[in-house]
Amino acid sequence: MFKHYDIIVVGAGHAGCEAAAAAANLGSSVLLITMDMTKIAQMSCNPAMGGIAKGQIVREIDALGGYSGIVSDRTAIQFRMLNRSKGPAVWSPRTQNDRALFTLEWRKMLENTPNLDFFQDMVKGLIVKNDKVCGVVTGMGLEIKCKALVLTNGTFLNGVIHVGEKQFGGGRIGEKAASGITESLIQLGFTRGRMKTGTPPRLDGRSIDYSKMEEQKGDENPGKFSFSDETSALKEQRSCHITYTNSRVHDILQSGFDKSPMFTGRIQGIGPRYCPSIEDKINRFADKDRHQLFVEPEGWDTVEVYLNGFSTSLPEEVQFEALKQISGLERVKMFRPGYAIEYDYFPPDQLSNTLQTRRIENLYFAGQINGTTGYEEAACQGLIAGINAHLKLNKAQPFVLSRSQAYIGVLIDDLITKGTEEPYRMFTSRAEFRILMRQDNCDIRLTPLSYEIGLADKQRYHRVKDKVESTNKIIDYFKNASLDPADINPVLEAAGSEVIRQKVKAFSILSRPNIGIRNMSEGNQGIKAMLETFDEEAIEQAEVQMKYEGYIRKEKENAEKQTKLEDLVLGDKLNYHSINSLSIEAREKLTKFMPQTIGQASRISGVNPSDISILMVHLGR
Repeated sequence: MFKHYDIIVVGAGHAGCEAAAAAANLGSSVLLITMDMTKIAQMSCNPAMGGIAKGQIVREIDALGGYSGIVSDRTAIQFRMLNRSKGPAVWSPRTQNDRALFTLEWRKMLENTPNLDFFQDMVKGLIVKNDKVCGVVTGMGLEIKCKALVLTNGTFLNGVIHVGEKQFGGGRIGEKAASGITESLIQLGFTRGRMKTGTPPRLDGRSIDYSKMEEQKGDENPGKFSFSDETSALKEQRSCHITYTNSRVHDILQSGFDKSPMFTGRIQGIGPRYCPSIEDKINRFADKDRHQLFVEPEGWDTVEVYLNGFSTSLPEEVQFEALKQISGLERVKMFRPGYAIEYDYFPPDQLSNTLQTRRIENLYFAGQINGTTGYEEAACQGLIAGINAHLKLNKAQPFVLSRSQAYIGVLIDDLITKGTEEPYRMFTSRAEFRILMRQDNCDIRLTPLSYEIGLADKQRYHRVKDKVESTNKIIDYFKNASLDPADINPVLEAAGSEVIRQKVKAFSILSRPNIGIRNMSEGNQGIKAMLETFDEEAIEQAEVQMKYEGYIRKEKENAEKQTKLEDLVLGDKLNYHSINSLSIEAREKLTKFMPQTIGQASRISGVNPSDISILMVHLGR
C-alpha cells in the first residue's frame, strides 16, 4: 500500500506543513500524516500571523522559500506594521487572517507540491533499528517505512483540556489527543516535560456593540509578508476593536478561582509567561484596574470573534458572567468557552542545531514538541527540520543559521543551548544583532543561502540581486549628489532641522533625525526623478541603510567577532569530564548540551568565560 518514503512528517500544523513542503520541494519523497485532513495548518488560537519579532520570522520563512508568508498574504483581512514609531530594527509586520481560508489555502498549496503524499491516521509509535529511525506505526496498525522522520505534534501528545473542574483528553477542542509517541520516545531514552497553554472564548459578533469600543484599523498603505510577486497588498481591510476589563470583571473572575484548574493544582504544566491567562493577569497584577482586550474578527464572511487577551480555563458560567461586564459585551453570546490544554513536550537540549535528535539518527523534532509557543516559531522550526532531513539523506552539508543571520538562528540556538522549562516565545530583545536582522532585508540575508541548497528558485534569487543593485544605486546617488540651500532649506525648516548655508551632500542631510527620503524628494527635483525609477522596497532599504549606517557597521563588527567563536568547532565526541580544569558545573552542562562550537558553549548558563578560555587552550587556540 505504501512505498518506502524518504521522509515522513507527523502532524500537519504550521511546523509540519513547512517541513513537508520544504523537503518535497528539495526533491525528497514525503508523506504527511495527520489525524484530520480538514485541519491542516489550523489556527488553533488567534487568527493572526506575525507581530513583534514573529513578523520577522514569517518574512525569513518566505525569504527561504517557505509558504507561511504567501498563505498569510492571500488570507489576510488586515495588515499592520507594528512599532513604526521606533527604529526599523523592531518594525514588525502582522496580519489578521481569515481562519477558514488560511487552512484551505495551505491545503491547496501542499496538494500542488510535487513529491508530497498525505495520509489520515494517528501515529502511535516509531520504528527504530540500531539507533536510527526507519518508520512509524499508525493507529490502524500500519507500518510505514522511511529514511527520516520529523515529529511536529503540537499540543496533541497526551493532551488534556481543562474548563473549570471539567477535564477531558484532546489536542484541541473537539479533537482527540495523540497517544503512543510519548511512550515510544521515553523507551528510547528521551526526557519528557509537560507544558500548558490556553485560548479565549469565541464570541458572536452580532451580539457585540462595537460603538462602545475603540476601532483599530489596518495601515493606510498596507504592506505584505512575501517578497515574491505571488501575492499583493490588501485593497480592503476589516477593523479590529479594543476594549478593557474592569474591577467588576475582575471580581467575577476571582469568584471562580476555587474552581480554576490553575489554582487548584489540576494543571501541572507551566504556561507561557508572556501570554498569561486572564485569571493569571488579575492574580499577578492585582494593582491593575483594567487589562486591554482586542476584539478580532475571524474572517471576511463570519460573525465569529476572537477575544485576544482573555485566555482562560475558568468554568464557562464564570467566563460568561465576566464577559457581560465588559464595555460593548453587555449582551454577548458565546460560541464556545475558553479552555486550557496540557501536553507533553521534549526539552530541546536533546537536539542538535539541525533539529535532529542527538539520541536517534534521522529523527527530527519541530514546533511545540520542543517547548515553543506560536505559529511562527513552529513554522520556522519545521522549515529547518525539513531542509536538514533532506540534506542529511543526500549527504549534503547541514543548513544552520547563526544568531547574526536570522531570528530563526537565534530561536534554535536558544533552544539547544539553554533549553526551556516554559513555552518559548520570540522577542526582538532576544536577538543581539537585530539591527542586522530587520524585516526589510530578510530576502537579502537569506534567499541567496536558500538558492544555494536548491529551495529558493532562480526568479527569487534574481529579484534579490536586482534589489541589492537598486539599493546601491540609490545610496551612491545620495553620497554624490549635492543639495542647494534654496532647494532643501524649506524641507529642513518644516522638519524643525537646522538649515544649511552652502551645498551639502544629500547623504548627510538624510542622516538627520526627522528627515526622510520622501521629504527630501519634495525639495529636490533630481532626487524625486531618481526615486521614480525604483520600487518602494529598494527605496526603503536604501533609506534604512543610510540613516543607520554607523549602527549597522558597528553591529557587523560585533557579529564578525562572534563568528570567530562559531568557527571553533568542539564536535560531539569531546569528553568534558576529562578536562579537570573546567568547573564542575561547566563539565556537567557541556556534557548535557554537547555544544558544537565554542560560540554555543559560551551561551550555556553555568559556563563561565574562564571555562571558555580553558576550552580554547584545549583546542590549541
